[in-house]
Amino acid sequence: MALSARDACLRTREICNMAPVVPVLVIHDVAHARPLAEALVAGGLPALEVTLRTPAALEAIREMAAVPGGIVGAGTLLSGTDVTAALEAGAQFGVSPGATDALLDACEAQGLPTLPGAATATEAMRLAERGYDMVKFFPAEASGGAPALKALASPLPRITFCPTGGVSPANADSYLSLPNVVCVGGSWVAPAAAMADGDWSAIENLARTAATLGNAQ
Repeated sequence: MALSARDACLRTREICNMAPVVPVLVIHDVAHARPLAEALVAGGLPALEVTLRTPAALEAIREMAAVPGGIVGAGTLLSGTDVTAALEAGAQFGVSPGATDALLDACEAQGLPTLPGAATATEAMRLAERGYDMVKFFPAEASGGAPALKALASPLPRITFCPTGGVSPANADSYLSLPNVVCVGGSWVAPAAAMADGDWSAIENLARTAATLGNAQ
């Protein structure tokens, strides 16, 4: 079912508002998908981004989509083919490192709410002109970090961001304290070593801590 850019953006904003951190997940073993999702959701992080960077990614999305309380999205969307595959796997939203008209056309035509990426004021303005005022700021640290986003807040007051790329527990609050940041994306809540060991309680604890970030702001 087709989705307008504005409606897509509203749904994406709802998802971003669910928690201060959206886990960015690189999954190599499908067997990890369900317990990983259960641990993250139990820890208070319901919106989960599975990056389409591994052969296991689409099957992992299928497994995680069945976990109660979770909202599973597909990250690293680059083409209309990715959009189709993500939807068929059960993805409920999409995330892209940048944005092209072809990609956004595919997301809208197929009804996938999407968080498109931007690294500059011009890119963010072009997305907002199309109807996307909830934008991924990527790569966040390499693009100037929290000071860069702070500088955009006054001239672009109607555009809000989810910074991703280099965000960590050490700097997450510097982003979350900004008026134009809704949430951050981060991979630290699902360390590869903990997944390999099946240490889901450790991941749940990391998620629980991440879910409190920004609360003092």
